[in-house]
Order: sequence, then structure tokens, then C-alpha cells
Amino acid sequence: MAERNPVVGGNVISKENDEGFVWEEGPNSFQPTPAICQTVHELGITEDLVLADGSLPRFVYWHGQGAGNKLANLHALPTNLPGDLLTFNLLTWPGKIRAGLGALGFIAPSPSNYEENVREFVTRHLGEETFLRIIDPFVSGVYAGDPDELAMAAALKKIHRLEGLGEFGPGLVSGAIARFKEIDEEKRDNPADPAWPTYKGGQLGSFRKGLQTLPNAVEKYLTSSSSDGNKDPVRCGWAITKLEKAADETDNYYLATFDTPDGTKQVKAKSVCLTSPTRVTCEIAKDLIPAAERLSEVYSPPVASVTMAYKKEWFKELPGGTKEKPLRGFGHLLPRSMNVRSLGTIWSSSLFPNRAPEGWELMLTYIGGARDRGIADLSEEEIFDQCDADNHKILLKEGAPEGKRIGIRVWQQAIPQYRRGHLEILSELERDEAKAP
Repeated sequence: MAERNPVVGGNVISKENDEGFVWEEGPNSFQPTPAICQTVHELGITEDLVLADGSLPRFVYWHGQGAGNKLANLHALPTNLPGDLLTFNLLTWPGKIRAGLGALGFIAPSPSNYEENVREFVTRHLGEETFLRIIDPFVSGVYAGDPDELAMAAALKKIHRLEGLGEFGPGLVSGAIARFKEIDEEKRDNPADPAWPTYKGGQLGSFRKGLQTLPNAVEKYLTSSSSDGNKDPVRCGWAITKLEKAADETDNYYLATFDTPDGTKQVKAKSVCLTSPTRVTCEIAKDLIPAAERLSEVYSPPVASVTMAYKKEWFKELPGGTKEKPLRGFGHLLPRSMNVRSLGTIWSSSLFPNRAPEGWELMLTYIGGARDRGIADLSEEEIFDQCDADNHKILLKEGAPEGKRIGIRVWQQAIPQYRRGHLEILSELERDEAKAP
């Protein structure tokens, strides 16, 4: 296994300082699956696994018409449908009725020979209000994307699939019922081993010392279990520059060329798995797989991950919060129409234990994305200032001091954007890859 960076994990970067703060500068959590739980068990790190309470609310910040009277203008997304709709006042009653009818299948037919973007699909199914107040902040916060550019079938393919899945028409409710049946069948056909960690729906996972625990454990496992005479199966600081087919008198193989701390190195392999970013893969693989050159069309906007800490007494009264624990939730998302520059904030110390020392709350804010590319031109100081101002506007008391600046990383090319034409690129890649086994 070759890793370009000095340590394993790629963009998974967990940090800890002497004050007792633990934070992430890349991905912030993962959604548990049977495969991940099996891996955690086999690596012997089950005791390090931490799972967030799936019942914690996820908030959207919204003020104005139809917003109702919610503490700090934070509205918890429904978790119990349709019951929660009665008290969910982020949507107006006309908006709720429009979304409900659409979810049941009273919608315009899907356009033929046309690739809908996220906005078009959601508006057709659930209405403009649901899009603006729920889906727009979700797309911004999770994908750092522009819903007018992202292709629904590529970016949100699981939801897109629901339209044609159900037995009772094209509504998302019918599709969801059919999907639940599929999940039950999958669990029956592939039961989880009782020795694996268990999880519930809605939970997110991490580890006591952050996500980097997982790649570190993989490195340890590979190093300790190598049985082919290779004393160093994990090579850090190795950047692949070329991949080609080769052969000798006895065999065909791949020849991979790397830039390493000790100069250029070449490795022979029967098979190769590339996990490099699209901008790298398109250069490495284009001679073997001509369609790989199209990966250069995949745009990844700049995003900054900014971690800040605030004393507990500085917070406003927030939904579900107490003096001892002012933050109770996964975090909050921010619709672009609310004129807050940040994309959203993860309430890290609410999600996972031991993320902050006594008396403090820790938060991870994302800022930038496809609709705010100018973030790449700001200094780290300016980005810190902007995130702190946004946090004060939404969560903190008037006159609260500036937050403690814990960590920042500006990703110049962050989350790939699956725009219209992305599925066509994947189809061409699969076609060409099949010709180069």
C-alpha cells in the first residue's frame, strides 16, 4: 500500500492538543455499516469505537415567514413522520401539504431524455418551500454543492432511485417502503456476526481519538501480518506518477512508478487499486483507460474546515440545551437564503465524548464550496473571523468573547461535484476499464 502523504489515512486527519481538544480536519464521522463494523472487529479496535446518539436532533437555521417561534431560530428536522409534521414549523401549512401530496405520488411525471438537477427533482416531488428550507442547506452542508448544478441521479442516487422503486406509484413514500423491504431481505441474506459492534439507525461513528484510528489500525494490521517477505508493506511519502502494462518471459503485470523520499521506484503488481483524487487518476490512468482523461472534468471546490471552542456559559438558550450542556444535537445547517456565509456546523462535543475539556464546547464549521469559491482567496485569519462571527450570530450570547481557535485546514480541492454528465463519465470509464483487465 502506497500513500502520498507522510502518514496513512489520506485526507483523514485527526488532531489532539495539550488542552484536551480532539478534532478532525478532514471527514468528521462515518455512517456505520456491516462492512465497517466487521473491519473494526477484525482490527481489534471495537473498544475505541464511539457512536453518536441517533436521536439527537439535526437543526436548520431559519428565520422569517413561516418560521414559527423556535429558540435561536433553530428548527429540528422531523425524525418521526408523519407525526412530527404537526409541530414542525420550519414549513408553512401550504408547504407541508405540497410536500405530503408529492411524497404520496401526486407529482408531474419525470421528464424523458433529460437529466434533472437536485433542485428540479426535489421541487417536482416536494415543492419549492421544502427545497429552499431543507434540501438546499443539506446539499450545501453535506456536499458543499450547488443544487442547480448537481445531477440528482448521481449526487443523491439513493433518493433518486426511490421514484421508480415502489409498487404504488412514483411517490417517494412508496419507494421508501419498497427500500425498507429490500433492506430487511439483505439483513436476512447476510446476517451480521454477533461479535461485530452493533449500531442503530441514525447513528454516526468515530473513535475515541478520532477517525485516524482506523487507517492507523489498518497500517498496523498490514505490517504485522505480512507473510510474503515484504517487511514494509505500507509505504508513506510514495506518490504514483505512472501506471502501465508490462510483460516478461513468464507473465503479464502492471508496472507502477512512484516518486519517493529515496527517488524514483517501480513496483510490479498483478492487480492495482487506485484511490487517488480524480485530478490525479486522470493523469495516471489515461494511457491504460482512455476515458480516465474525462475525470479532469470533475470539479472539486475549495472548502475550509474550521474548529473553534467556546465556554459553556457563552451560549444562548438553545433547543434541548442546559447550563451544563448547552449543545444537544448533531449540529445545524444553513440555507443560502439566510445570508450566513458558513455552510454548516457540527457540534463535535455533543456528538462524541471527550472532544473538549471541562467547561468547553467544540464545534467544526465548514465554509466555502461550489457557491463560495472565493473562500480560497482568504487568509486563515479571515476565515477564522468569518466562522466565529457566524457562530456568534446563531449560537452565542450578545457580547460573548471570541472563540478559541483550535484548528483550520483549507482544502483547495475538496468534495467532487457530481454534475450533469457524471454518470456518462462513469459509464465510459467502466467500458474502457473492462478492456484493460
